[in-house]
Amino acid sequence: MASRDKILLYESFISDVLKRDLQKVLEQRDGVYEKIAQYLQLKNTIQSLQESGDSELKTEVDLGCHFYVQAHVEDSSRVFVAVGYGFFVEMSHAEALRFIEKKTRQLNAFTELLTKDSAKIKANIRMVLEGLRELQGLAELPEEDQQGL
Repeated sequence: MASRDKILLYESFISDVLKRDLQKVLEQRDGVYEKIAQYLQLKNTIQSLQESGDSELKTEVDLGCHFYVQAHVEDSSRVFVAVGYGFFVEMSHAEALRFIEKKTRQLNAFTELLTKDSAKIKANIRMVLEGLRELQGLAELPEEDQQGL
């Protein structure tokens, strides 16, 4: 009966702790990838503005819930960039491009850290599954189960 209790304890640890932690880390990493994509989109927009040479800009602005309005910008030589925590800073194109470069490097380093964290959690799940296998006296895990972690 003691081994059955250990098995249940390990199974609940996998599902309640490790898999939940893995899901949080992967969701956080996905959010960071989304921020990187937004910064790269801004970078492309700024580069297009620089190439066109026009200071005027006609665009559509999303007010929320996919409700768009037309906007006319008379001087697009300066842009407001989200720098974090709900703050926006007015920058020239060159300043914005430098900021975007630094910010995307920082975010990419953070995604690498999150990827390493997810690999550690997957390794912990694998280790607990191996312990369960030994407790239950089962053969090695099939290869497709190992890759699905």
